[in-house]
Amino acid sequence: MFSKLFSCVLKGLSTQIIEVETAVSKGLRCFNIVGLGDKAIEEAKERVGAAIKSIGLRSPHHEVLRVLVNLAPADLKKEGSLYDLPIALGYLLSSGQTRFDPYKRIFLGELALDGSLKPIKGALSFSSLAESMGFKEIILPKENALEASLINLKKEKIKVIGLENLKQVLKYLENKEKFEPINLDLDKLKNSYQDCSVKLGWIKGQDHSKRGLEISAAGGHNVLLQGPPGAGKTLMAKAIISILPKPSLEESLELTKIYSSIGFIPKQTPFFSQRPFRSPHHTSSEVALIGGGSPPRPGEITLAHRGILFLDEFPEFHRDILQSLRQPIEEGKINIQRARYNLTFPCNFTLIAAANPCPCGYYNDPERECTCTPSQIASYRRKLSGPLMDRIDIFSWVPSLKYEELTSVDKENVSEEIRKRVETARAFQKQRFVNDKILTNSEMEIPQIKKYCQIDSASQNILRQYVNSNKLSARGYHRVLKIARTIADLEEKENMSFDDISEALSYRVREGI
Repeated sequence: MFSKLFSCVLKGLSTQIIEVETAVSKGLRCFNIVGLGDKAIEEAKERVGAAIKSIGLRSPHHEVLRVLVNLAPADLKKEGSLYDLPIALGYLLSSGQTRFDPYKRIFLGELALDGSLKPIKGALSFSSLAESMGFKEIILPKENALEASLINLKKEKIKVIGLENLKQVLKYLENKEKFEPINLDLDKLKNSYQDCSVKLGWIKGQDHSKRGLEISAAGGHNVLLQGPPGAGKTLMAKAIISILPKPSLEESLELTKIYSSIGFIPKQTPFFSQRPFRSPHHTSSEVALIGGGSPPRPGEITLAHRGILFLDEFPEFHRDILQSLRQPIEEGKINIQRARYNLTFPCNFTLIAAANPCPCGYYNDPERECTCTPSQIASYRRKLSGPLMDRIDIFSWVPSLKYEELTSVDKENVSEEIRKRVETARAFQKQRFVNDKILTNSEMEIPQIKKYCQIDSASQNILRQYVNSNKLSARGYHRVLKIARTIADLEEKENMSFDDISEALSYRVREGI
């Protein structure tokens, strides 16, 4: 007999429907799985056989039958153990040990030897695919049911059934027992937001740098914090999360899909209600930072999507790795092309970089003497190429603090107040870009800049001076306009002023940094 069930495959963040075809006929005993599967799929024969035997049914290993399973399309590489459940059900259906209608159903799950279902990666991506392809139901392990049900947050789109073992699956399919889909509480999921451990308002002094971080949070602008060791660069970078607005529903679902693809989803709260903060070590490889590998997986820049990518000790990263950031910073996505695959990962992150001015950290310090030679300083700074630095929006010097500044009471720069200003600015941008398919000022292209960044004659004159004196490149000129637009949004102004341009220039032009 022949049966056909449906499952899915995950390649990077892309998904595709897989047909699990099973043919059972009389003949010499054999159990083969074809369709370009990996080692885990080959080993599925043993897991499936043991699981079926554990629930009291006839295993393919104990029947004089030829069992052939084909995973179609046959030319597509398939990896992982998520096909165990459809393979087992396909065999039971083809051998006449069960009867059910597989039409418009997706089956996913790894089988343990006792028949229990183990969780898989990419549940939300699979339920999204099933909904878009017109399937009515998806059956998968119970631990993945909450995540897969997130597709139904706005309205009921597909029935998600989470079950614990193979016996429950058969009872449900044979209508011997009812299992209800999960009901989601959106308000409860949104309230799972965890407060940040470091708040920007706790940091003493550094008002200029904190203002730069506020502008960055409001408009999604990249920042380079530079200064001597111990001045607070790392602490400020970590504190920026405390002033970022909560992600929207669409952004949360996008983040959930990304993290689910690599198995980084908490079982109890699979909904991302906080923006990510990623801080890879400077010894990280290019694959770890950019993505790729075998099997392909997203890198740190994708895990920082819609959040913060913090690169501490910026010049200590390998030069080639830093140069590979240029395209993702500019485009908000990364294309990874290899011999066997061609994938695109989203990576619309805000870069926060921290660096010392030299290897010892005290170049141009008024209190301490720099011990570096000119060649050491040149070699240290050579890694930060001009094209890479031109993609940084805000440059901020973080000086050492005096005792009086460390012990002062900071009443103005409270994280909650700053966050409110940031949220107001983001609301302005959301309304402005409702038809442009972008979310922040940093994402504006030249047509949007021309439309939304109109300036007066005084502002034009000062920008002309900076461009003609080679202090601003063409890219730098447009980035100044984006920063000024964000400053105006923070002040709830419709039009940009000369003061907005002047403040933007104070962060954009590197004087002595």
